[in-house]
Amino acid sequence: MTQASLDQPASHELNDTNALRVEVYGLLAGLLRQAPDQALLDWLASLEIEQDGGVLAERWAQLVAAAAKVSPDKLSRAHFRHLIGVVEGDVIPYASWYRNGELMDEALVALRRDLKLLGFERAGHTHDPEDHLAALCEVMAMLIESRSFNEPRFFMTHIAPWAANCLADLGRVETEFYACFGRLGQAFIESEQSRLESEAGRDPVRIVEP
Repeated sequence: MTQASLDQPASHELNDTNALRVEVYGLLAGLLRQAPDQALLDWLASLEIEQDGGVLAERWAQLVAAAAKVSPDKLSRAHFRHLIGVVEGDVIPYASWYRNGELMDEALVALRRDLKLLGFERAGHTHDPEDHLAALCEVMAMLIESRSFNEPRFFMTHIAPWAANCLADLGRVETEFYACFGRLGQAFIESEQSRLESEAGRDPVRIVEP
């Protein structure tokens, strides 16, 4: 996704929490779109996770461990099998599929309407419909960076109803790295829902429910 205009331009640096949220959304988007290269695997494997007894820390540690013992070639094949496929992958990461049971359906129509309202357009280098979970994660990262008032409502309308289920399905695939990634993504989306659901009603822009 690309950003044409948003309701509130950034004027100062993000706080640590929001900067981390932007990074995690970016990681989710990147790993959903394509397999990691060796540099990304090395970076993940080098992370030091402080265990605080929470689910997110535990699942970060599992992904870090998985990244340390897998090769990019293996993950390239696994990414195709799990998320793309010859006809379809093991997991179909589109809102329309999870919400309507069909691709290119009502959820995509509503999303396109809201993206236009918020000033987003599909990037020229991608042919995926806008309701791919990677694209929605990219939008969330940009909404956070721009301090948009529409961030909570966008999440609750277009991500919360289905994304955790999608990532839970990814968490059940046979490839350890992608299973760990799916479980981490699920925990992160669930934590985001807890964070944002109380704020969603204060969004001044009308978001259309599919």
